[in-house]
Amino acid sequence: MREINNIVILTGAGISAESGVATFRGPDGLWEGHRVEDVATPEAFQRDPVLVQKFYDERRSKLQTVQPNAAHKALARLDADWGGDLLLVTQNVDDLHDRAGSQRLVHMHGELLSGLCLACGERSAVTENLSAGPACPHCDQIALRPDIVWFGEMPYQMERIELALAQCDLFVSIGTSGAVYPAAGFVRSAAHYGAQTLEMNLDPSDGSLYFDESRMGKAGELVPAWVEAVLNDG
Repeated sequence: MREINNIVILTGAGISAESGVATFRGPDGLWEGHRVEDVATPEAFQRDPVLVQKFYDERRSKLQTVQPNAAHKALARLDADWGGDLLLVTQNVDDLHDRAGSQRLVHMHGELLSGLCLACGERSAVTENLSAGPACPHCDQIALRPDIVWFGEMPYQMERIELALAQCDLFVSIGTSGAVYPAAGFVRSAAHYGAQTLEMNLDPSDGSLYFDESRMGKAGELVPAWVEAVLNDG
């Protein structure tokens, strides 16, 4: 194994679930009581924009009731103290990594606290309900949609992510199902370029067999211990 200098970390719904954020798909296949096809596709927004806007308004409102947990805080500490390259890629649309203090961060599936204007293509911070029809601050058109990457759309900053995967010495996946692509393929990309791979999850993911090591347990316990070990070894 080569010396670890560059790290890529992928986080999924499992890391925020411990803060009280609902996972993307529950055991019944629904997301907060809705079929994913009804709230997470461009077609759903075209068909029923009111339903989709209200759905994300509710998710946005719930962010005020949750806080970063020990895993978010540990990754922010690693970000601050790690001297090599580090990229934290999250599939989550909440702002818990941001509030914990992570800086080298990519929200590959977008952010609840951002709106995308369908008229001018600009993004802007959102704190109010988009279902109320606020105007875009850039073009003054009432054309804002949730800045969320829906099924059928390209995740954000994929070129940056793919470059980091090609250059990393260690790839770590935390709280992910291993079922949603392209993120589910990151472990194989990193391994192809020679990186060590580590999974930390409550249960084995769909991609557990691709990792060099899997640690099962709560992210709030596993991640701080791992960060402590990495920084002490570094």
